[in-house]
Amino acid sequence: MDDDELTAILEDAGLSPYQAAAYVALLDLGTASATDVADACEVPDPRIYDVLRDLESKGYIETFQQDSLTARAHDPEGVLENLRSQSNRYIEAASDIEDRWNQPEISDHEVSVVKRFDTVRNRARELISAAENQIQLGVAPSQFRSLRPELAAAHERGVDIKLSICTGPDGQVPGTDELAGACTEARHRELPSPFLVLVDRTWTCFALHHRSVNEYGVLVNDRTHTYLFYWFFRTCLWEIWDTVHTVRSSAPPTTYVDLRHAVREIAPLLSGGATVEARVVGHDTETEEPVDLTGEVVAVDFTGRSRGRDEPVPLAQLAGPVSLTLAVGDDVYEFGGWGTVPDPIEATRVTVTDVSDGR
Repeated sequence: MDDDELTAILEDAGLSPYQAAAYVALLDLGTASATDVADACEVPDPRIYDVLRDLESKGYIETFQQDSLTARAHDPEGVLENLRSQSNRYIEAASDIEDRWNQPEISDHEVSVVKRFDTVRNRARELISAAENQIQLGVAPSQFRSLRPELAAAHERGVDIKLSICTGPDGQVPGTDELAGACTEARHRELPSPFLVLVDRTWTCFALHHRSVNEYGVLVNDRTHTYLFYWFFRTCLWEIWDTVHTVRSSAPPTTYVDLRHAVREIAPLLSGGATVEARVVGHDTETEEPVDLTGEVVAVDFTGRSRGRDEPVPLAQLAGPVSLTLAVGDDVYEFGGWGTVPDPIEATRVTVTDVSDGR
C-alpha cells in the first residue's frame, strides 16, 4: 500500500488530511523534529506544531523537547485497535445494508414483493421457528433439508406439519429417516413447484421455482391472502399425491388442524351410525377468548352434502360453508373453520378421541 492510499484510509478513520500525512511521514522517519516532519509531508511549517499536538492528543504520537519540538510514533496498538473498530463498523454497516435491501420491514396485513429467494427462505425459517399450531409447505428436497432443523423443532413442539416434496418425475424423495421427526405427513408431488410455506393460517412465504426466468418472492401477513395460497397447496400440492410418510393412524385419537379435513372424514362415520367423541380447540371470533370443549359430534354440515355417503367427502363439496356441531352435556356448540363462514366459534384443532358403533 502506498503513502497516498494509507493517508486516505487514515482520513476515513477520522484524521484530518494534514494529520494523516504527518503521521504517515513520522512512521517512515521514526523520530524527527517538527520541521523535518513538515518537510517530509508538505504540511506548512506554521501548522505542523498544532498538527503534531493534535496527533498526540489522539494517542498516535508523543512529542518531547530536544533542541526543538521532536516527535515519534507511539506503539501502534492503539491505532490498530481504532482501525479495526472502524473496519468492523464498515462491515456491520455493509451487512445491515444488505439485510435491509433483502428484507423489507414486515408489518401487520402486509403483502411485500422481495427481490431474492434467500429473503423468502430466511423469513420462512424465522416463521417456522415461531409456529404454534400448523405449517404447510411445498418445497424441493434441498429446500426441505435446509429447513429441516426448524421443522424438527416445530414438530417437537406439537405443530402439525404437512410437507409436499416437489421434484421432477425422476426426482429422489428424502428417506423416512429424514422425514421422521420433521413432519406430521409428507407427500410426493412429481412436478416442480414454487417454494411455498404457510404458517398458522396467517403467514405466506412464496417464491417462483428455480426454472423461472424472473426471481422474486412474496411475503404475506394476512389471513385472507394466506387462505388463497392454502387452497393452492391443498389442490395442487397435496390432494392427489401419494403419501410417503405419516405419523397418523386410522385409530383414534386423530387430530385435524383444518375443520374441512375433520368434517370430510367424520361425515361418513356419522352417516354409518357411529358415535364420534371429539375435543375441539378454537376461539370465540368476537372476543378472541380461547375455547376448549370435549363432547359428541352430533352433526356436520357443508355445501353439496349427500346423506348416506360412506366414503370421504370430495374436496369440491367442502369449498363453501362448513360446520361441526358438538354436544357437551345439555349444551350444543357450532364450530366453523378457517374461511368457512364467520361462525361464533372458529375451530383450530379437532381431535377425534373415540369412534364407536352407535347402533
